[in-house]
Amino acid sequence: MGALDISLERIYRQLTTGNVGRGIAEMETYLAAWPNPQTSQKLTDLKSEYALLEDYWLRGVKDPLMEEQYQHMLQRLYTLFANIAIHRHLQASSYLQGIYNSVRTSGNRWTLDAIRQEMEGFVSDTALLELEPEDQRKEKRQALYKHHQQQMNALFNYLLTSHIWTAGIGRDMEQLLLSPTIDSIDQQLLISAITLSLMNRFDWVKFRLLVNVYRQAVDQPVRQRALVGWALSIDDNYLAVFPEMRTLVAELLQSEEVCRELTELQIQLVYTLDQEKVTTTFQEEIMPGLMKNNGFRITKDGIEEVDDDPMEDILHPGASEERMEKLESTYRRMIDLEKQGADIYFSGFSQMKRFPFFYDMSNWLVPFFIDHPDISAYLSSIGENRFMEKLLIHRPFCNSDKYSLVMVFQQVMNRLPSNLIDILKRGEAELDDEEAADMMGHPFTIRRGYLMDLYRFFRLFPNRAALFNPFDERKQEAGMCLFFASAVFQGTPLEAHKREVVTALLKHKMGTVAQLLLDTFDEEQRDVQYYLWRKDYERALELAPDNERALAGQARRLFAAQCFAEAEDCYDRLQLLHPEKTGYVLNKAVCLVRQDDYEEALKLLFQLNYEHDDDNGVLRVLAWTLTCCGRLDQAVGHYRQLMERVEPTAEDYQNQGYCLWLMGQTTEAAESFRKSIEKGQPDADEASLFDKAWLAERGISDMDIKMMLSKVKN
Repeated sequence: MGALDISLERIYRQLTTGNVGRGIAEMETYLAAWPNPQTSQKLTDLKSEYALLEDYWLRGVKDPLMEEQYQHMLQRLYTLFANIAIHRHLQASSYLQGIYNSVRTSGNRWTLDAIRQEMEGFVSDTALLELEPEDQRKEKRQALYKHHQQQMNALFNYLLTSHIWTAGIGRDMEQLLLSPTIDSIDQQLLISAITLSLMNRFDWVKFRLLVNVYRQAVDQPVRQRALVGWALSIDDNYLAVFPEMRTLVAELLQSEEVCRELTELQIQLVYTLDQEKVTTTFQEEIMPGLMKNNGFRITKDGIEEVDDDPMEDILHPGASEERMEKLESTYRRMIDLEKQGADIYFSGFSQMKRFPFFYDMSNWLVPFFIDHPDISAYLSSIGENRFMEKLLIHRPFCNSDKYSLVMVFQQVMNRLPSNLIDILKRGEAELDDEEAADMMGHPFTIRRGYLMDLYRFFRLFPNRAALFNPFDERKQEAGMCLFFASAVFQGTPLEAHKREVVTALLKHKMGTVAQLLLDTFDEEQRDVQYYLWRKDYERALELAPDNERALAGQARRLFAAQCFAEAEDCYDRLQLLHPEKTGYVLNKAVCLVRQDDYEEALKLLFQLNYEHDDDNGVLRVLAWTLTCCGRLDQAVGHYRQLMERVEPTAEDYQNQGYCLWLMGQTTEAAESFRKSIEKGQPDADEASLFDKAWLAERGISDMDIKMMLSKVKN
């Protein structure tokens, strides 16, 4: 939720702990410094009622309605607090203050009746256009849409900057958003305005409205926007004030469909949080491949088709087919990323948000419709173009990107070869869009498009800093996007779906965020997999003593703690359970080496090397073990064999250097150490270059080490 200044923080703390008496006292202190006659009168009335309740309590009266009255007082106090917080927030932003004043001094009547009349009137007026003469219809249509768009933009700003709603306003607005006589585009836009307002300051009436619209709406775009709105607005801090939130959501979660959609939404938000990685992948790996093999080149005069080289088939037979295969492979990878839920278009379309169209906040979130008056000039200039129509209808662009596409399409067309322009106008270019078209009306696709709209808005809108950003990870882990971790969902049927989300988080390498969600798991969900995710291998082994992952994890943990004998026991058990996996035998050998039991280690290593003579990992450990026990001639031979097989690592050069040094080949050892430093840590301090204790046990003195450091560094 939106930030608070210090003067309001004390009231907020009392509210979130549910203390009416202390909250009233803190509010009085605040109003003494920041007088507000209207709020002061409401607080005085509330204080009188609280004093009466307190008097009954002191006299030991047992009134069954007392707790209900107390809770109602807490909520009234919250309303006073929240309205002050909204007012202060608007004052702190010249942008928000500007739109607040503008819509309230425009002469518009913002009663629910007036709003309904405007929205229903637009639907009926649009239908009546069909009765107009054809030569007048276009002009009247443009005028109608222009007026309505101006009204809806103003209404969006009005709702965004609204204060806490009464229950009556909530009921009327809910009816409006569920009415079949209102245009779906208008309903979706209003839901976005309510969502932004709700995220800036929690409002129980707005929250309940979005839940009810989600539950009752027939129109999927309306329904999915409402879902995103209430899910991103959940704030556990207000559960003490509005415990009804638990009941409302719990009723909703009796539906498996709701649980499934919430799970899908949460995973889609994981992809949204991972957008930086997707953008990097697209810019560095996918886009270069598409540009390199697409048969066109970009010049200062536009895009030109590259003629086939007649000599290429002679000098490089099959090169054309290979280039086409690479292009198809790159394109398929892009489509696969998109199907998984990644936003592959952000990096490209983020450069197309500087048009005047995006000066109005509402245009970032308005559903795409071809009659939007702010794109009419662009469409007139483009004319009929079947390819663009296919893109808009069949490709899963979000609404914001569709508007960008229309506005930038004219510029692109002017830079294309004439033959390609003709192909695009006729719509002959293939899009391979059958599967995408089938998914366009699916709730998953609708929801993903809306999340893309929201993400672009909060990343690119110039005045976004004036609003609470649910994607801002600086405020808390995962922003407000990890709604699955909310206490609202604990003990509900949604518990069974948390595992899916943890898997998605770990897949995207969001381990810290995954741990936050694991903290909320119900006791019944804490099985072996849960403890593996928590890396609590001891508890996992209590439940499943022979679990391979738990044993392997415990072995690694013991080894890292230098409990080598205990780690060896784990690898013994793993070896017995999985004799086909040589890695466990190798790890046991390493444990033996760390216990200076070289002979037992060599028995295992010689056997492994015999059975797997191409395993470089075995060869590394064998060479090092021979070095440790002084069998240097054998060790150096294995190091030479290893260096011929692989690109040596810094550790390979380091260990070979130890072997050569112990053999007395000091110059060769210094060269090996030098390569190790170049390969690994060029700027490492001298103290970390050598294991002095290990060397001292083998007769290398402190003076020898200093001499070697000098030789290596000079």
